[in-house]
Amino acid sequence: MAQQLAGRRVAAVLTHGFEERELFEPKKALEAAGATVDIIAPEGPTVRGWANHEWADSTPVTVTLDDADVEDYDAVLLPGGVINPDALRLDPRALAFIRNMFDEGKPIAAICHGPWTLIDAGVVYGLRLTSWPSLKSDLTNAGADWVDAEVVVDRGVVSSRKPADLPAFNRKMIEEFAEGRHGGEGRGRQPSPVVGPHLR
Repeated sequence: MAQQLAGRRVAAVLTHGFEERELFEPKKALEAAGATVDIIAPEGPTVRGWANHEWADSTPVTVTLDDADVEDYDAVLLPGGVINPDALRLDPRALAFIRNMFDEGKPIAAICHGPWTLIDAGVVYGLRLTSWPSLKSDLTNAGADWVDAEVVVDRGVVSSRKPADLPAFNRKMIEEFAEGRHGGEGRGRQPSPVVGPHLR
């Protein structure tokens, strides 16, 4: 169990305003399972977190989005925080990276507001997901099947609602990341009307 993810490399894709607990607790769990976790952000050298409704400490960026290569990673972690995913969903580099990981069948774990970015990456159509409740309409309108549950898994995509769900989220994330690829070719993804032309 301790080395369930030995040799696996995980891309934690985020920007300023990420929810600290939703990055550092999953990161710690992944590293305890043997994985290497890289912090991937639009720019470096650091990215600043959010905790208790205010700005928190900064953490070093491992790789910028300009230099991140899908082939180097086995899975993706998308922490929440309102500011972080709302900014990422406007960055074509982040959306392309996430969409390419999905299309190669590589597992993705997104918590709280993290699934927001999945909408603009064009990968939620037909997926069963959960999230922070305020995203329900956005996800449903993009073609997802939204449910209220502490953790949901569908075709390698793990999602949870909030920091209180982190224990269940971390367990399922490690299970799915250990399983590896989940079918490739988008795992049933279909075009969504919310996807920008630059990602089609």
